[in-house]
Amino acid sequence: MLMDKAESDSGMHVDLTPVIDMVFLLLIFFLVATTFQQAEREMRIALPAAEASGPISIALREIVINVDEAGAIIVGGRTISEDDLRTMVTEAVRANPEQKVSVRADQGAAYGTVARVLDICKAAGADQPFLDTVPIR
Repeated sequence: MLMDKAESDSGMHVDLTPVIDMVFLLLIFFLVATTFQQAEREMRIALPAAEASGPISIALREIVINVDEAGAIIVGGRTISEDDLRTMVTEAVRANPEQKVSVRADQGAAYGTVARVLDICKAAGADQPFLDTVPIR
């Protein structure tokens, strides 16, 4: 039995253009989202090593406090004073009682400065300020 050419071309046709558009949109979204999140983590802070260190968590609305080698307190790319830090953490905890606070201190930073920053966070109401470290290799 011979098939007519018109009958063989009338098969199902799937248009992949919308699928490809969605894949590209998702790709662009994830690239942009990861770029913004990495800016805070790419400061020149040499974290100390610890055996029980965990992976750096990226929690929603987590406050990341950086302490550089000179003892400057940096939040969101800006150097702030201890009073400004206390005010910021207090307001954040008032808005969200389960506010996560992560302190990233340079391994060369004075222990007293790091302890003062952790104390400010605890006094401002943060339940468990987390001190970031890197795993020992």
